[in-house]
Amino acid sequence: MTEEVKRVFAFGKDANGNNVTEGNTNMKPVLGGKGANLAEMANIGLPVPPGFTISCQTCMEYANAGNVWPEGVLDTIHQYREDLEQRVGKKIGDPKDPLLVSVRSGAPMSMPGMMDTVLNLGLNDESINGLIAQTQNPRFGWDSYRRFIQMFSNVVMGLDGDLFENAINVKKAQRGVKDDTDLTAQDLQELVEEFKRIFSENVDPDQYPDLAREGVAVFPQDPMIQLKLAIEAVFGSWDNPRAVLYRKKNKIDDNMGTAVNVQTMVFGNMGDTSATGVAFTRNPANGDKEFYGDYLVNAQGEDVVSGIRNTSPIAELKHTPGLEEAGKELEEVFVILENHFHDMMDIEFTIMQGKLYMLQTRVGKRTAQAALHIAIDMEKEGLIDKKTAVQRVEPEQLDQLLHPQFDKNATYDVLCKGLNASPGAAVGEVVFSSEAAVKAAEEGRKTVLVRWETTPDDLAGMIAAEGILTSHGGKTSHAAVIARGMGAPCVCGADALHIDADKKEVIVAGTDVVLHEGDMISLDGSTGDVVLGAVDLVLPELTGDLDTILSWADDIRELGVRANADNPEDAQLARDFGAEGIGLCRTEHMFLGDRKQIIQKFILNDDEEIRADCVAQLGELQKGDFLGMFKAMDGLPVIVRLLDPPLHEFLESPRALDVEIAHMEEQGAPAEEIAAKRHLMEQVDSWSEANPMLGLRGCRLSIVFPQLPKMQVRAIAGAAAELKKQGLNPQPEIMIPLVAFESEIETLRATAEEVVAEVAKEEGVELNIKIGTMIELPRAAVIADKIAAHADFFSFGTNDLTQTTLGFSRDDAEAKFLPAYLEQHLLKRNPFATVDDGVAELVKMGCEKGKAANPALVCGVCGEHGGDPESIMKFAKIGPDYVSCSPYRVPLARLAAAQAALAK
Repeated sequence: MTEEVKRVFAFGKDANGNNVTEGNTNMKPVLGGKGANLAEMANIGLPVPPGFTISCQTCMEYANAGNVWPEGVLDTIHQYREDLEQRVGKKIGDPKDPLLVSVRSGAPMSMPGMMDTVLNLGLNDESINGLIAQTQNPRFGWDSYRRFIQMFSNVVMGLDGDLFENAINVKKAQRGVKDDTDLTAQDLQELVEEFKRIFSENVDPDQYPDLAREGVAVFPQDPMIQLKLAIEAVFGSWDNPRAVLYRKKNKIDDNMGTAVNVQTMVFGNMGDTSATGVAFTRNPANGDKEFYGDYLVNAQGEDVVSGIRNTSPIAELKHTPGLEEAGKELEEVFVILENHFHDMMDIEFTIMQGKLYMLQTRVGKRTAQAALHIAIDMEKEGLIDKKTAVQRVEPEQLDQLLHPQFDKNATYDVLCKGLNASPGAAVGEVVFSSEAAVKAAEEGRKTVLVRWETTPDDLAGMIAAEGILTSHGGKTSHAAVIARGMGAPCVCGADALHIDADKKEVIVAGTDVVLHEGDMISLDGSTGDVVLGAVDLVLPELTGDLDTILSWADDIRELGVRANADNPEDAQLARDFGAEGIGLCRTEHMFLGDRKQIIQKFILNDDEEIRADCVAQLGELQKGDFLGMFKAMDGLPVIVRLLDPPLHEFLESPRALDVEIAHMEEQGAPAEEIAAKRHLMEQVDSWSEANPMLGLRGCRLSIVFPQLPKMQVRAIAGAAAELKKQGLNPQPEIMIPLVAFESEIETLRATAEEVVAEVAKEEGVELNIKIGTMIELPRAAVIADKIAAHADFFSFGTNDLTQTTLGFSRDDAEAKFLPAYLEQHLLKRNPFATVDDGVAELVKMGCEKGKAANPALVCGVCGEHGGDPESIMKFAKIGPDYVSCSPYRVPLARLAAAQAALAK
């Protein structure tokens, strides 16, 4: 068989003690993580029970053919089984001295506990006698056989495990004993017969004709049938619901498949000189350099992880009678593995009658705190360099360190789940309106704002609340985007919540719970969990390890990192987290609250004097905003986007006004009041648009209402001038949004420059304020060279660029059809969370054409993708000079940018 089509690989030693392993740790895509690392441990001389690995590609060939074996593979497996029997000197199913094997999964990417395993395969009604004769241990033999039947029935045949656990409990009750280990050999032999009866009563013989005897399914006695069915079951577990969900959550490719490892069994349940355990070479919770894990004497692996028996800490192993030497050898193996893999390793082992065997090793999962600590310690120890240390920390893990979390020791029941839209945890009283949240905050009460979906009107309440919970919307909905920007916990799209804001109650589907205003709830924005009642929270532990890793990352990264911030508090927070400026200040957020009445007056009046007065008031308020922003970011660039959204967003809802008029008529309100309200509704209706996203917004707004951009530019320039006079160094930049034509930026730039010059002359200071644009339309990217002639910088607004490129409405897509696209694998990623390749190509084109026309042009990305590690990896290759993200994601982006530079 040629290497190109090789599907099965041996590992371990032959009968003469020679290593015959055909793989190594670099072959994870073929052998899976478990198979590759078993091969590697065998190669470096560790005690690995021999076996063979069936490749991941075979799994996918089998699955893609409708669970039909590729031609010749079963014959190859048969050859490798015979080779294994020759190496071990035993045969599977031998009635005198049987070889027993385990059949284990092993994907290329670690998926702990997601797929299936079968142990003790090869036992039947004859070989059990050989096992007992060879071990002189009837209890061990019958215990192994009952375990095999139980596991095979559950994993391979899909029978409910409780059928067997209930039988065990009945047997223990009959004998008056508490633990499984108290059952005698006779008890276990009787359980074997009971288990076979359960098997026959619950397996459909028509579905498994190989097992049918006189119309009844019989537990398979042929080891070859056992092995074939077990391998097929492990292949099938690649697509079980928990494995599919795990891959989706961890962005693992569904086409990788799992390898299957068939390995000689070693037994931890052969008495007091046998044991089994799981261990880590360092503490995975805090990163301390200590041997960490658990073991059980006289047990098999599933006993350790199932929790049915109390385990002992791994540190006690070398002090346990009969296990001392194996315990010391295991600690030596820990050191060997760390020195070889240069990482903290997760280990499974078995001790059989005092002899140690290694069953698995893989890079261990760890908390963010532990990841930082281990990376720094290993760099100090010389195991890795700083570049490797930076790569050892997952950027997304840093969210664990920057937000409050549920206490891991707390017990609670999840009421319902939504999307984990913004990390962190919150506890508070349910409120249904922004006003209620603000009032509660003024009274010192903590709240969770519960809405069908939030709107810009809810901003004050979102700021006042501890967290935000919506029944609608996705991870890039208004609630999610604003919450992430503020660092507030948010759970979106919890569709089990049926919210009646008028009645101030929530019916939770599938439960008998009805929430009312004032009821206490907790939510975890990192998991999407919603809990009835208060859960204890713990504050993040910001350690020096984080600063150390981020300083190393800053020395490596090539991309700059700025923040999206709209107020001085967020600007200061961003600076504290290492932001190198503000990449996006959205001024529309400065027009809400008490100021909303002013902008509404501007919109609804045609009188130029009234409008001029409104503009003057807003100008003074805007200047105050910018004074705080520029001062917080003194010496660093602050890009201020001129007013972008359609003006109707600042007006009342026509639907709400219509309802209000109906109530007024029903209650007999004065006719003149009704007429005035109706006139207001007509005015508001006149501003409505069929597609506001593509309507009167962005630079179009500035062209139709030139007094607005002039007011904003004057406020920006005025604030900068005032701070310059104070000896500070403000660095404002002006962004013109939604440009599609070079004539738009040419016209608006000229207006802005004229205003800046006026302010500079009035204040007697020199103002050099850069002016650029947001590239958020495909046409702008395509003609970037023409636009660049009038721009000092480009900022790619990838939120709107995704919408206009894909033709997806962000809010509607995530609620309506994106889940189906992702489930059916029409899309691998949510394009609003991770930048789409087509959108990235437009960013690349915009950067290249823009810089070709204007070599001094600075390009950045300020959409939500600027804080997504996978997107940052793409941006690092295609031309932007920096990314900009919410303040709480600045540390994550700094780390991701360094990893992107190393990947290049």
